[in-house]
Amino acid sequence: MSRFHYVWRCLLLVLAVSAVHAYDFDRLLRLLGDRFGPARVSFLRDWQQTLADTRSRSMPEKDKLVRINDFINRNISFEDDLSIWNQSDYWATPLETIGQGRGDCEDFSIIKYYSLKDAGVPVAKLRLVYVKARLEGPAGPYLQAHMVLAYYPTPNAEPLVLDNLVPEIRPASQRSDLQPVFSFNSEAIWSGVAGNAAKGAGGTGQLSRWQDLLQRARKEGFD
Repeated sequence: MSRFHYVWRCLLLVLAVSAVHAYDFDRLLRLLGDRFGPARVSFLRDWQQTLADTRSRSMPEKDKLVRINDFINRNISFEDDLSIWNQSDYWATPLETIGQGRGDCEDFSIIKYYSLKDAGVPVAKLRLVYVKARLEGPAGPYLQAHMVLAYYPTPNAEPLVLDNLVPEIRPASQRSDLQPVFSFNSEAIWSGVAGNAAKGAGGTGQLSRWQDLLQRARKEGFD
């Protein structure tokens, strides 16, 4: 191979990788510092590197799922909204979750969703899923509202579940502890979780907290 052809192939590879969406991390660093101070900068940098590592088109999507799911589960501490935000139910943007270093199930799912979008996973393959999780308590099992992120390899495939309760990514059929209620992403809301489930007629506007989250995230630079 001539040097010209070698350089040309390298250039095409760089263009292919850069064509995948990347967030403006210089802007995110400024916003993080203004709102939360310098303490969480290292975490933002680590997240930036993780996304850069997974942005390659040559990395299989399932490997991207594992890398991002593990990173978020390891680096975010679980805590309820009342303790973090002094609100009973608050959906944090990825920057807010990084700034706090903690979050509840919605926050885990939301930052994983935006991470995988940046890694090049199509939105059509991702849905946040509202479920009822069966947990064990002192008085026995009970149901609790919970949220997970689901990945659909193909439109009608069984989804894989990314969760903070069970760190291992498993097919939905292996999560009998979860009772799905509805699912959604930035494009639509579905009445269930099946790939052929009916879309809600009103779009994402039916879910006010999600619509509010999308607007706040866009202001921070998360498209």
